[in-house]
Amino acid sequence: MQGISRWIEPRKTLPRDWQAFSNAALKAMIVPLIIEQVLQMVVGLADTMMVSYAGEAVVAGVGLDTMVYTIFIYLFTAISAGGAVVVSQYIGSKSRENAELAASQIFHTAGVLSLACMGLMLLFGSGLLRAMYPETEPATMSACQTYMWIVTLSFPANAVYNAGAAVYRSMGETKTTMWVSLLANLVNVAGNAVGIFALKAGAAGVAWPTTISWYVAAAVMTWLCAGERKPGQIRIRLKYVLRLDVPMAKRILGIAIPNSIENTLFQAAKVVLGMLVATFGTSQIAANTTGQTFWSLAACMSMSLGTVFITVIGQCMGANDPKAADYYMRKLTRLSLCLAIVWNAMVMLLTPLLLPLYDLTPETKRLILIIVAIHNLFSALVQPFSGPLSSGLRAAGDVRFTMWASIFATVVCRTFLSFLLAKWLGLGVIGIALAMVLDWCVKAALDISRFQSGKWRENRII
Repeated sequence: MQGISRWIEPRKTLPRDWQAFSNAALKAMIVPLIIEQVLQMVVGLADTMMVSYAGEAVVAGVGLDTMVYTIFIYLFTAISAGGAVVVSQYIGSKSRENAELAASQIFHTAGVLSLACMGLMLLFGSGLLRAMYPETEPATMSACQTYMWIVTLSFPANAVYNAGAAVYRSMGETKTTMWVSLLANLVNVAGNAVGIFALKAGAAGVAWPTTISWYVAAAVMTWLCAGERKPGQIRIRLKYVLRLDVPMAKRILGIAIPNSIENTLFQAAKVVLGMLVATFGTSQIAANTTGQTFWSLAACMSMSLGTVFITVIGQCMGANDPKAADYYMRKLTRLSLCLAIVWNAMVMLLTPLLLPLYDLTPETKRLILIIVAIHNLFSALVQPFSGPLSSGLRAAGDVRFTMWASIFATVVCRTFLSFLLAKWLGLGVIGIALAMVLDWCVKAALDISRFQSGKWRENRII
């Protein structure tokens, strides 16, 4: 711990020409991102609370499909994140024309990819779910397939929204994405209330509001990105969106493909583990599904800071100032650690107060408390080094390292440890939680070592 303390100690002076990232500017970026993440997580909590009243079979079915659905969400997010790094670096180099071309190509690439993914899932999704979860109870599988068919229709909207959000976050305009997210979440919550309590539509009552809310968010973000609202703001141009610019697409995909592989394999590992969880019975499946909602709420602080790393480090490296990037990597990591400790403690205290609102069995609630406690301890102390710091390395262009580090930590370590602890030692979902946090420890050690080596400064994107 003493070595880590020395490492995160910031330099004494702010690098010259980087007053744009003063404490006030960082606060203006971070606060809306945190609010946005919290809103999304609160909506997730509300969703699982309302779905719980449709029965544990529906909760379990939605949870199993969400593991597959999230693979595609991570894929679209990876494309947008890759584009955000490129746009941030062009902003740092003060090349507006290239920044707008890159922003437009995010929309083009994400849109084409999402349409292809939607077609594949509509054709083969049901068979895929049956093959993945052969031992699942019929009621759970029915809910799983219903949810899958409907949310697959949201793929294009999800990809377009993420593209627009990436453009705004590259500029540090996080307040805009916060308001758009608020609008979409209000649509989602209202729709869930109608679908579950008024229409009693079960899994469909959750799926349709999710899909509609993504289309609302995508429409608003596209309108905002297409028009220049303030002087100097980056915007997309239709002539660039409708055609493929090969050199720019290569730059974006040079970041996005390793990031996509990393995220897709990460989620694929979760799907494999979901198949393992599916063999534990409905109570443990429901505990894992509900627990993931609390986990996401606890992790939202680190996720918010990861976005700030991309904007700040990307612009520093675009301006060819690795010393400034080093300064902010240390400063933002220290900030991530402090905020994560406070936030995870709050979520842990809140969990016992929220659980009575869920219509779940006492055994399921007991399991949730245990796995949330394990998660939050490591989310506070370890995740800032395995999440936000990794985003900073990626923003500097060190995408191959972050990809291989994640593959080793998640695909190898987490998967092996999950089977060891959860199945072979009989710990069930508690073993899954322990394997997850040990994965973070491995990834954090690799990221810290990479930062200290200084090799991340050698990469060039633009």
